[in-house]
Amino acid sequence: MVGSVILSLALVFSIISMVLYYLTFKGYNNTLNFARVFYHAMAIFVIAASTFLWYAILTHQYQYKYIFSYSNNSLSTGLLLSSFWGGQEGSFMLWLLLTAIIGVILQSYASKRGDLEPRVMTVFTLATTFLLVMVSPWFKNPFEYIWVTPVFIELKSINPQFLNMPFIQNFIFSDQQTGGSFVQMSKDLYAQLTLSGISVNDFIINGRGLNPQLLNFWMQIHPPILFIGFAMATVPFAFALAALMKDDYKEWINQAFPWTLAGTGILGLGIMLGGYWAYEMLGWGGYWAWDPVENSSLIPWLIGVAAIHTMLVQKRSQQKGEGIGRYAKTNLILSILVYVLVLYSTFLTRSGVLGDASVHSFVDPGMLVYLFLIVFISSFALLGFGMIAFRWKSLNQQAPQDEGLLSRELALFTAAVVLCASALIVFVGTSSPLFGQSVDTSFYNEMHVPLAIIVGLLNGISLILKWKNTSTKELVNGSLRALAISVLLTILIVVFGGVKDIMMILLTFAAAFALVVNAEIVINIIRKNLKMLGAYLAHIGLAIFILGVIGSAAHSTEKTIDLVKGKPVEAFGYQMVFTGYEPIENGTKYAFKIKLNKDGKEYSAAPVMYIAEYNNSLMREPSILVMPTKDIYIAPLGYDEGSGQTKNNSISIAKGETADYNGVKITFTKFNMSPDVMKAMQEGRDFQIGAVITIEGNGKKDEVELLRKQSGGEVEFTAYESKDLNLKLQLANLSATGIELIPSTLDSQPETKVREKQEVLTVNASVKPFVSLVWIGVLVMVLGFFVAVARRLKDSLIG
Repeated sequence: MVGSVILSLALVFSIISMVLYYLTFKGYNNTLNFARVFYHAMAIFVIAASTFLWYAILTHQYQYKYIFSYSNNSLSTGLLLSSFWGGQEGSFMLWLLLTAIIGVILQSYASKRGDLEPRVMTVFTLATTFLLVMVSPWFKNPFEYIWVTPVFIELKSINPQFLNMPFIQNFIFSDQQTGGSFVQMSKDLYAQLTLSGISVNDFIINGRGLNPQLLNFWMQIHPPILFIGFAMATVPFAFALAALMKDDYKEWINQAFPWTLAGTGILGLGIMLGGYWAYEMLGWGGYWAWDPVENSSLIPWLIGVAAIHTMLVQKRSQQKGEGIGRYAKTNLILSILVYVLVLYSTFLTRSGVLGDASVHSFVDPGMLVYLFLIVFISSFALLGFGMIAFRWKSLNQQAPQDEGLLSRELALFTAAVVLCASALIVFVGTSSPLFGQSVDTSFYNEMHVPLAIIVGLLNGISLILKWKNTSTKELVNGSLRALAISVLLTILIVVFGGVKDIMMILLTFAAAFALVVNAEIVINIIRKNLKMLGAYLAHIGLAIFILGVIGSAAHSTEKTIDLVKGKPVEAFGYQMVFTGYEPIENGTKYAFKIKLNKDGKEYSAAPVMYIAEYNNSLMREPSILVMPTKDIYIAPLGYDEGSGQTKNNSISIAKGETADYNGVKITFTKFNMSPDVMKAMQEGRDFQIGAVITIEGNGKKDEVELLRKQSGGEVEFTAYESKDLNLKLQLANLSATGIELIPSTLDSQPETKVREKQEVLTVNASVKPFVSLVWIGVLVMVLGFFVAVARRLKDSLIG
């Protein structure tokens, strides 16, 4: 009740502040100070509500449905704190909290820049108002009591001293499928508990806990950083609307530019921290899977980077006295789009529309929240683009277009167009599940390689070109040294890295060219003015990142390996031996120990598997050996303890090989495995893998598919029968090396024979060359963003 009251008051203060700021903009006197007071009161109440939520989580107050659903007594303090944003309600609270705090900084910033504050804060408080409505008692309120909507709670979470009370028996139910017993927490039970003098917090003694995929260190870091980026995306939107409200486009570009740089840099860092989390925890085998929810954060980031490049042109154009500057409309549209796309990302993530397409997606939040999210997006889209249309005549002031074809202005604009094209591709692919379609990851990869080549080349060329015009001779002379070094670097990488694909060679050259051009500039200016380094560091970071992607993604090699305990297997030049497993973390997980040996050096890996109590699913955690030039990534797939000492008289057939049974030729042709199977295996979801075999006999040839199905933790193998051949083939096993079949005639039973017990660990192992460049590139790029922010802050002051 306390939390809901605080949030409701904050909503009222936000609305009052928004109205007062708007009245100040319209010329009312004595309203500005009250607007500030109400904004700060709103921010204080949001901080107070957040602090109260943290306190309730840390003290295990399970009378709140959100706290029961996303925390429990066994979580460490760090994970308890991060369970704040483990669910829908809490992540909206986090977004609101960060937006409110950034608003305090923005208010101070805007108050020092003429009449900016009333316009910017009118728009900004509209955003805080929408977020406060979202966490209000009518929508996703984290302070909703657990009995408001009936919920079933396992008996183990109930204090046993109350279970024998007569009235409790009316609320205990059994699940016939699982055999589990539950208490239905409802308003009726709450009334009975209250009559008996029992508090709900004494009645419920443990929570459900976090999803096991969230039990990771990066859960404490990645979401807050990402949501700072989301919150900061509000600011360029507010600046663009503020300029449109005043119909003055001279100052806004300088004032919005540092915020756009900072917000884009932080959003990029948040996205890639999520990538590292997926790499380390989820066992996807990589840091980027083109997951729809990952993509939905990437789209506004790409638009933000595009805006930065065209904003540079407008700033330069204004400095030369060219009216409102070049690309004024473009910059306003891009600044509005960044926030609208953040809202669209929120819609995709939280409306439940991607529930079947993404591991990140929240479940269906209900029609009311779904409609409110649509209203949220529509309101800001209509407001932003409506204002553009309203001011279209003013925005048609044309700055002189006297730049040549070889000019930095055109190169920067072209780079922005390419980035927008990339965003459009990701947008189309990500939105396709809304229309009952889906695209494969190859769609994104194939579409983006040419764009990345263009971006790499433009990155270098734009810095060689001069503003306004550059002669061909100047361009050639300015590029020769960088071209020569880049060609040499590319040849070295191609020769020693084994890069053979022509598109990868071109991408390597483009990245090397960007790296060399920017490095030359850094070397020249590092002793003169450190504040000028920002853009060049960001570009160097991007070039390093692309080189890391080429090594770790395009030239990663992987294979699925069956490791029989104690028997060495050769893979990637390493001798791998599975030596057994041991319980870890109080017996809740199992580490499967693998020894790797190469050239006398020994390494240890220990991928982890366990059955998560949270969802009764098999969870897998990869083991990563980090080396100077590569990572060896070992993701566990399954473990067979070889329990049966007797086994049917089976035949094993490797892929491409043929076996004979009673004159019938059986050839194992290929596996049939959809692109989603590996991901489903890692996530513990149901999946099936097919084995396509060809059967020849009696002058006929048939192709059939036998299946290995995994559903609800149970494994089932299908069989094939032919009356013409008097043949039955039962699939008994399917591994990376081949299949095992139990053949028999239709009128007989399969024979059995004794087989030695063997423990087998199946892993997916891969080598990822130079993956460390991906992380180094991201850090350098983010550093570059913040050096640029420091430089541009000074420009934002009104002279």
